[in-house]
Amino acid sequence: MRFKVVPDPPGTVSFVGEVQAAVPLVPESEDDCCARLMRRCGFDSRDVARTWLTFLRAVGLARETDAGFERTRVEATADHLRTAYLDGVYGAREAAEALLAARDGDGGSGGGTAPGGVAVDAAFARVRERVPGWERNRTTDWEDVWRERVGLTLEWFVLLGLATEADGEYAASDELVAIESRGG
Repeated sequence: MRFKVVPDPPGTVSFVGEVQAAVPLVPESEDDCCARLMRRCGFDSRDVARTWLTFLRAVGLARETDAGFERTRVEATADHLRTAYLDGVYGAREAAEALLAARDGDGGSGGGTAPGGVAVDAAFARVRERVPGWERNRTTDWEDVWRERVGLTLEWFVLLGLATEADGEYAASDELVAIESRGG
């Protein structure tokens, strides 16, 4: 299962581990987990905490059970997060494809000036066709919502070492190329 919701990227990968550590090992309700994340991680709202809880599920660091949410015993390393992000976040593979296509010269500079670089709009164009119909019909500004999601994904790519960013253009890193050449 792939998830759509991603939080703003933190300053460090280690913060993801701190958030994961705040999720209980013994399942608790979503409300209890969110309260715990707010208290331990300093999130300012339940919505932010819920977004992080969903994100942790997407990358295999938490899971939902019949009894509630619990922390997994998977370590939140950059290596784990790279693959888990690509596999667990909706649109991440498509954004990666946009970066790799630009690197290979298929798709050019994506509307920017740096060869091999892709701007958010160009990456969104790659994801756009794969946005489900119900998402398109859910709101009148679905393109803005999804463009923002793609932008967040590209920022996560930079944090995880899957991409570099310069002047608003994102480029695939050697790490992303290596992961993709291994088949994910």
